[in-house]
Amino acid sequence: MVVVLSVTVGGGLLAREIYRRPDQPADDASIAVSTPSPSSIGAPAAVDDDVRMTDDAKRHPQADAVRRVLEKYFTAINTKQYAQWTDVVTDERAAAQTQTDWRRGVRTTKDSDALVYRIERSSGNSLRVLVGFTSRQAVEDAPLFFREPCIKWRLVLPMVLDNKALKIAAAVDGGPPPEHEKC
Repeated sequence: MVVVLSVTVGGGLLAREIYRRPDQPADDASIAVSTPSPSSIGAPAAVDDDVRMTDDAKRHPQADAVRRVLEKYFTAINTKQYAQWTDVVTDERAAAQTQTDWRRGVRTTKDSDALVYRIERSSGNSLRVLVGFTSRQAVEDAPLFFREPCIKWRLVLPMVLDNKALKIAAAVDGGPPPEHEKC
């Protein structure tokens, strides 16, 4: 009985250490990768679209592909480029939001400080990407459930291989709700 209890407790502690959410890494524990300069794509230079990764995320075989997709995703939002946004999301996700609705939703949004905590394989050719980022927007454009000008988000983005390209899929039903807090 003591041996079984010891193994169970030890296994639980090990699992907790392996699967706990990593803390915000120090500068030397993450990597910043540059995107095209905002001025080269017609946007103000005030927003940082770089996507950093924890050491855990960097070790995943799809880390570079995930980083490139997320950089393009955040750049599309920050520069209000709907066509660029539809390039990195699945057709299903794009169909759920018309261009007019999308533009209204990101009208004053500026996303920055993206950090990928973890990349996990999901079913089939899909991934689950745990990412945090900061969103700044006019209070009237903030989500109805959290009217703040600056929100720190942590959420799981599902990604799928779609026609040989990694794309952000529609949210998975029953998945964890996005964590958020005031900046």
